[in-house]
Amino acid sequence: MIISKPNSLLDALEAWRGIVCLVGAGGKKTTLYRLAMLHPGRIGITSTAHIPPFPNKVSAYQIITDEKLLLTLVSAAAQTHRLIAYAQPSIKKGRLAGISPSLVEMIHRQAGFDVSLVKADGARSRWLKAPGAQEPVIPEKATHVIPVISALAIGQPLSEKIAHRVENIEAIIGIKAGEILKPIHLARLLASPQGGLKGVGRAKIVPLINMIDGPAWENQAIAVAELALSLTDRFDRVVLACMNLPNPLIGVIRRH
Repeated sequence: MIISKPNSLLDALEAWRGIVCLVGAGGKKTTLYRLAMLHPGRIGITSTAHIPPFPNKVSAYQIITDEKLLLTLVSAAAQTHRLIAYAQPSIKKGRLAGISPSLVEMIHRQAGFDVSLVKADGARSRWLKAPGAQEPVIPEKATHVIPVISALAIGQPLSEKIAHRVENIEAIIGIKAGEILKPIHLARLLASPQGGLKGVGRAKIVPLINMIDGPAWENQAIAVAELALSLTDRFDRVVLACMNLPNPLIGVIRRH
């Protein structure tokens, strides 16, 4: 394997152009907003799943309204605003509702965004997850999918405390709740058609191992990346990062 460090997180995740969807657990929203703040171009931020209100730190022009009005309003706002976050209101307290994947595609095209950054599933703030029957909700024309997982899950017992949809995870990685998670288990989750690769279509896949909080976690994350690359040819790199750092990019593990 080859370890490299591109110039930026945008380079590492290939998130400069297109419809870029984030799935999984362990920092999707943090990564999405970090990418939005780094990108110098025209950006749309949205979700096809429920999402908390957009944070003020992103400094996006926000449009929260019924789905049938979004295409017109976002396209008009894009004439004067570089960064737009949009979603529907929700009856769930402290949440916004996601929009249909086909509408994401239409808005991306009509608003003229360089990139649309899309949260495409939910994980209830856990460190890893397996998708449910109706997840993820990825637009058919998505160009990139970033499956996210947290390095902090390594060495922890598999449980609802750190994992969303434990029964689905058990079926994918081959251990039961209460057993200790090892690098091979996270690798299986990333590389599985029922896990990190579910519903990705023909999009470019760039997995992200986040929350690498020191050298010990970095070594474990490298092991996860190398194992995942050995399990599938669907992706050729895995990005290592810690989104809470001023410079979040730690490195990229590539296949020879």
